[in-house]
Amino acid sequence: MPASQIPDRSIKICADRGGTFCDVHAAYPDPENPGQTKEIVVKLLSQDPNNYADAPTEGIRRVLEIATGEKTPRRAVLKTDKIDYIRLSTTVATNALLERKGQKHALLITKGFKDLLLIGNQSRPRIFDLNIRRPAPLYSKVVEVDERVTLVGYTSDTKAEEHALQFNEDGSVKRGYRGAGWDGVGDAEGPGEIVHGLSGEAVRIMKKPDLEEARRDLQALYDEGYRSLAIVFVHSYTYPQHEQQIGDLARSLGFTQVSESSQLLPMIKMVPRGVSSTADAYLTPILRQYLDGFFSGFDEKLKDGNLLSPRVEFMGSDGGLLDLKNFSGLKSILSGPAGGVVGMSLTSWDEKEKHPVIGIDVGGTSTDVSRFDGRYEVVYETTTAGISIQSPQLDINTVAAGGGSCLAFRNGLFTAGPESAGAHPGPACYRKGGPLAVTDANLLLGRLIPDYFPKIFGDSEKEPLDVEASKKLFEEVVKEINESHEKKMSLDEIVYGFIKVANETMCRPIRALTEARGYATQKHILCSFGGAGGQHACDIAHLLGIKTILIHRYSSILSAYGLALADRAYEQQEPSSTFYTQQNKPSLTARLDKLESQVREELKRQGFESERVRIERMLNMRFEGTDTALMIVPEEQDGEGEDFEAAFKRVYKSEFGFLLETKSIIVDDVKVRGIGKTFDSLGDSVHAEVKRIEKQPVDKSKADTTYSTYFEGVGRVDETPVFKLESLSTGDVVEGPAMIIDDTQTIVVVPGAKAVLTSKHLYITLEES
Repeated sequence: MPASQIPDRSIKICADRGGTFCDVHAAYPDPENPGQTKEIVVKLLSQDPNNYADAPTEGIRRVLEIATGEKTPRRAVLKTDKIDYIRLSTTVATNALLERKGQKHALLITKGFKDLLLIGNQSRPRIFDLNIRRPAPLYSKVVEVDERVTLVGYTSDTKAEEHALQFNEDGSVKRGYRGAGWDGVGDAEGPGEIVHGLSGEAVRIMKKPDLEEARRDLQALYDEGYRSLAIVFVHSYTYPQHEQQIGDLARSLGFTQVSESSQLLPMIKMVPRGVSSTADAYLTPILRQYLDGFFSGFDEKLKDGNLLSPRVEFMGSDGGLLDLKNFSGLKSILSGPAGGVVGMSLTSWDEKEKHPVIGIDVGGTSTDVSRFDGRYEVVYETTTAGISIQSPQLDINTVAAGGGSCLAFRNGLFTAGPESAGAHPGPACYRKGGPLAVTDANLLLGRLIPDYFPKIFGDSEKEPLDVEASKKLFEEVVKEINESHEKKMSLDEIVYGFIKVANETMCRPIRALTEARGYATQKHILCSFGGAGGQHACDIAHLLGIKTILIHRYSSILSAYGLALADRAYEQQEPSSTFYTQQNKPSLTARLDKLESQVREELKRQGFESERVRIERMLNMRFEGTDTALMIVPEEQDGEGEDFEAAFKRVYKSEFGFLLETKSIIVDDVKVRGIGKTFDSLGDSVHAEVKRIEKQPVDKSKADTTYSTYFEGVGRVDETPVFKLESLSTGDVVEGPAMIIDDTQTIVVVPGAKAVLTSKHLYITLEES
């Protein structure tokens, strides 16, 4: 197709770079059918250094060739005049954290707290181990800064007027403390200026930093080769000025990355705030380095932190799109799997039926599990690779079991993972001399068909999967197993035994998200996606007692497709130390209004008018005397918003099973999240469509081919019908055993299951057991 027929700024490209595969989805106006859209799907290995330097760039090159019909040499600078936007999710920061290959950086911390982050919160996850091995801190050096502020009480918006400090208009203290002060934090009288803190607390400045001394320390770090810093001072969440002074000084000396904890996370609790800041200083330079290389592959360069054109957006860990200005290492920890959660949620949810959905993303390296019940489930503190990070992230449980998980027989046990063959060398069948993996097991069981699988292997990138390589290695394992057991098993039984182990491993995080939290697993719908999801979905649903499975047409690239559906997100947060009382509600409302105004202004700058912006107002609340705060978003009830106090008690009771009725409620933070809507509506849900469409059974004689496939309880079905997805029509019903295949995925329909094809999904139901 001539490039001239494709309008400028019309190709929308979404790329998800996973651990094994990089998936690219593109859409653009169909020149031959006005008003219609053409879509392109490209799947390639995330790492193939012999053929390309960067997988997303190579995927975009292939998209442009297909769309425009113009050949572009590999590694050539790509023209962007036809591109509307590029949306990218990446595991670069995650991999850097897992592999400990981040940027060398130094930690600047208040004098006397040098070892604070090393000590951490003193949690002992393996308390009975005789040889405890703690993850090393991310920073390489610590410099103490002689500065100190302390809290001396609350301002007059607390519940106890007699314990409050009151201020004159010039900021000086109008009325002093009575007694020891609230919670014994000290007297108002004493050395040092007393000022308002952002949280509503009164702050005494005991020691200001010596900027000349700080300059000498920073210059010494710079001379040693440090270019990245994390700055963490005591109480900077409410009094950030000292961090800002040191940060400005560091930037003036040439430091390229300065992560101030008060700017990243203006929240109480110095340890998680500090660890998160060191994670940002550790990861952001690596992320920026990767992005600079990515942008260098295009003909438009960065200007003032933004591409002139096309628009480039990134998936954040919380499921919202970010521009380059707001994207950082801290916000990209779950960038990769977040796109899949967005895609799963928006394509599976029915607002009327409200069936909760479990998303299971079976990729090459790992399986990511999430849950959606009308709202994204977000957590604010997670541990990744032994590092506790405080940042909003979608609640995604990950287990090291995927298509590339290595299989072995150890100590009389079948094992699947946690080691992965990755993309290079990959499983044995990838023709790179790799180890046995789950993909090899599915291949030998007939659940993957080489003729239909992408022929992207070998030195030429044009060879199919190598069945013989998988079979040779498995025969060695079969021999070892049968020599150690009295009962002799067939090749199929042993290979499927490894699949059963992998399936059970994948079920573990699902049970943690459901049964462990009081939800009945069997009352959920299973939405399976990821390149290997279709081969395991029916078996996993059977293990969990789930009767309905959804598999999207783009399930193997749903993380990329989810980027196309995702909304732009922006949020603002401030600390608070306010009791939630009737007299304090107006001041809290005023602070929320102020933050909402800032959020709307930023989203307007990004191109979203007010009618396309949805606002979520939140309070981080806890009972007085406890240290566990919950971020509360009131729900709509009968058309009216739920009261924050009622919402807090509802969530607290659900989370902990009891309420502290005699305790007052404290608000630790006020937060507003704005969402710029990409779509007004995605049309009817799949559930509504299934009820509406006329269904017709498909004669198995119309299958594209047949293949010998192994099923549990049945054994080999030598003539399992294989249907090509594009040859089926909406309303067609395929009964198992069968396989449904397209260019990027293989879906196994087990005996007793029925698959109904809708406009965008396979709707699979399992028979009642």
